[in-house]
Amino acid sequence: MLSRIPPGTPLEVAVWTALLTVKEGSVVTYKELARRAGYPNAIRAVASAVGRNPSPITIPCHRVIRSDGSLGNYTPNGGAQRKLQLLRDEGVTQSFVL
Repeated sequence: MLSRIPPGTPLEVAVWTALLTVKEGSVVTYKELARRAGYPNAIRAVASAVGRNPSPITIPCHRVIRSDGSLGNYTPNGGAQRKLQLLRDEGVTQSFVL
């Protein structure tokens, strides 16, 4: 699994590795991702690392949402609408705030 992780800071590598644990068809909050990555008090830094993901095709950053149920940002082409479509394509049916 680690061979799929591009080089980055220790926090980025931890976040990108944790993203690989979010199963297809499910979502996780930035807060939960921060906990999984070992940085439970660095939610904003974790969110920034998600946004710097250099490989969104192999590291599924679209599966991360805000604690309030909103989608949050999605840097690759299409923004929040594209993120929503990717989640729908994976079978996620819950409602999200755009």
